Amino acid sequence: MGLFDRLKTGLEKTRTGFLKGIDALFLGEKVIDQALFDELEELLIAADVGPVYTAQLLEEIKDQVKRTELGNPETLKKIIRATMAETLKKADSALAIPQEGLYTIMLVGVNGTGKTTTIGKLAHMFREEGRPVTLAAADTFRAAAIEQLEVWSKRAGVELIKQMINSDPAAVVFDAINAARRKGGILLVDTAGRLHTKANLMEELKKMKRIMSREIPGAPHEIWLVLDATTGQNAIAQARIFGAEAGVTGIILTKLDGTAKGGVVLRIAAELNIPIRYIGVGEKIDDLRRFVSEEFVAALFDS
Repeated sequence: MGLFDRLKTGLEKTRTGFLKGIDALFLGEKVIDQALFDELEELLIAADVGPVYTAQLLEEIKDQVKRTELGNPETLKKIIRATMAETLKKADSALAIPQEGLYTIMLVGVNGTGKTTTIGKLAHMFREEGRPVTLAAADTFRAAAIEQLEVWSKRAGVELIKQMINSDPAAVVFDAINAARRKGGILLVDTAGRLHTKANLMEELKKMKRIMSREIPGAPHEIWLVLDATTGQNAIAQARIFGAEAGVTGIILTKLDGTAKGGVVLRIAAELNIPIRYIGVGEKIDDLRRFVSEEFVAALFDS
């Protein structure tokens, strides 16, 4: 199966529910009226695209209706596709990692989003690109997190810097920088699954950032927030708080293959000013994909 086909398969639940819902709107002799708009609004909300995108799309459709251009589901799909593509462009930002020196990436997020697994997949992907990779096990509050990252480091064939459980996370980061800067490449820092209501954990995160910037000017170069696509509104709330507290520079959206509410991607693009860097569409080591807006839209709409 090709890369694009795997993306389509990963988005199948969202694709099927969303497009079938549009077709159902036009069953029988359907009049283009407020009742249809209300049904469409319910369909969009169910797909978890959020109020901002829903309002934007409904305005576009009403404008088409004024010009008597809307009369069947295929026309409606074209309008939705065009509006969706325009919205997703906001979150589509190319990432250029320098070939020289050490590039540092910190990953943050609450427990259960798939953060440690995502770090392992990133390590594999960067390693396949020929870049040296070092992992820092700075989630020292859970022994399982360190053990899980050790498994991933071996699978990806990269170095892991760790200490004992309950060690100072900032000390792990310090050791990892010193180990990684000799060979350069990319340093991926795993952090504890921080509840955004826990001020002390946020302060620990800021301490790690201070250590990194002291050792390497401009570090961390990226701070990526890992979000679980199946959590909908909770994911948006987490992004707002982490964005304000931690200075998030990118989002990785996991578990898109496990939900019919993949419209949350649109919500992130419409409501947050943060690029979507990667999306997770499966459990395999290479099922983490760079987010490309045109590719994402095509996977949802192309047969």
